[in-house]
Amino acid sequence: MNSVKVVDFTRVLAGPLCSMMLGDLGANVIKVERPDGGDETRGWGPPFDERGESAYFLSVNRNKKSVVADLRNPADRDLLLTLIQNADVVLDNFRPGSLDRAGLPPDEVTAKNESLIWCSITGFGGTNARPGYDFVIQAESGWMSITGPPEGPPAKAGVALADVIAGKDAVIAVLAALVNRGRTGRGSRIVISLSSSARAALVNVAQNVLVSGLEAGRWGNAHPNLVPYQLFDCSDRPIVLAVGSNAQWRACATVLDLHELADDERLAHNAGRLKHRSEVVEKLARRLRQRSADSWIVALDAVGVPCGIVKSVKDAISDAGASPLFGVPPSVPGTMRFPPPRLDEHGDQIRRLGWGAFDALHR
Repeated sequence: MNSVKVVDFTRVLAGPLCSMMLGDLGANVIKVERPDGGDETRGWGPPFDERGESAYFLSVNRNKKSVVADLRNPADRDLLLTLIQNADVVLDNFRPGSLDRAGLPPDEVTAKNESLIWCSITGFGGTNARPGYDFVIQAESGWMSITGPPEGPPAKAGVALADVIAGKDAVIAVLAALVNRGRTGRGSRIVISLSSSARAALVNVAQNVLVSGLEAGRWGNAHPNLVPYQLFDCSDRPIVLAVGSNAQWRACATVLDLHELADDERLAHNAGRLKHRSEVVEKLARRLRQRSADSWIVALDAVGVPCGIVKSVKDAISDAGASPLFGVPPSVPGTMRFPPPRLDEHGDQIRRLGWGAFDALHR
C-alpha cells in the first residue's frame, strides 16, 4: 500500500475513518480541507488537546497530510486536479451533485482517467441529497427500534456505529477495486451509503423478520435467539453470559451448581431454553447474585463459558497501546506513522511538491 495515493475530500467520521485505515495500511493520504475552519469536527469539543485539536477529530485523522483548498478558486481547483490526475483513489462525502457544481464532477474525472478509483460516501445513495448523519441513519435503518429495554423508548448505539460500518465498507470496496485494477488496469466508481451499510448490518435480526414475518422487538441486554445471553447482576457488579451452544449451556449450569437445570431435558437445546426463557433467567439471576463478578468469571472461564465483566471505556483501552494524540491502534495490520495534521499543516509542502511531499517518509 506504500505506493497508493489517496486524495481525501471527506470530513466528520465515516470518510475520515476510511482514509485513516488506508493510511494505517500504508497509503499516502492528502486530506483536503475547506478554508473556513476545515473539517468541522476540529471544533467538536471539548475535550480538546493542548494544541486545541478536538478528541473527535484526533480519533480518525492520523497518517494524513492536510492542505486547505477552495474549490471556487481556479488555482486551488487546478492543484486538486493535478493531485487527482496522479492519484490512485479519491474519497468524498459531499452531497450528490455538490462536486459537479463546484467544477470537479466525479463521473467526468473518472471517465478521463480510467485507472482512477473514486469512492463517494453518502447518507442515502448517489442520487439522494439528504444529509446523512449517523443518528438519523440509526433511526431510519431500524436499529433504534431494536435497541434499549423492552419497555423503554428506542435508543441509539453508544458509538456512531452506522458511520463506522460505512467507513469500513468503503475500505473494503476500495481495496477490492485496487485488486481489480491490478488485474484489469481499470479503476472503479464506488458509492457507499450509510443507509445501505446500516441495513446490511441488521444481519440475523433482519433475517428473523424475513423468516418469521414478525416485527423485531427490543430485548435490552438479552438476545432474541439465544438463552442465556444477557447481562446479570453479581453481588458487586454485573457480568454478561453469552451461551452459544448446548455444551456451553450444560457447563454453565453445572459450574453454577444449578444441576437441576443442567439435567433438565426441556433445556438441553436452545429452542427449549428460549421457550422457558423466564424460568432459566430467573434461576441464573438468583444464583449469580450470591457471589462476586470476579469469582464467577474465574469459574466460568475454567469451563469455557463465554462471559465478561462490564468495563468502562477507560478500562477497555488501558492496555491497548492507545494515546491521546494517535488514538486507538489499528484494528487491521497497520502502523501509526504520524499524528493527525493541523489545519493546512502541509499546505506549502503539497503546493510545492505535490505527491513528492511524502517522499521523505519512505526514505
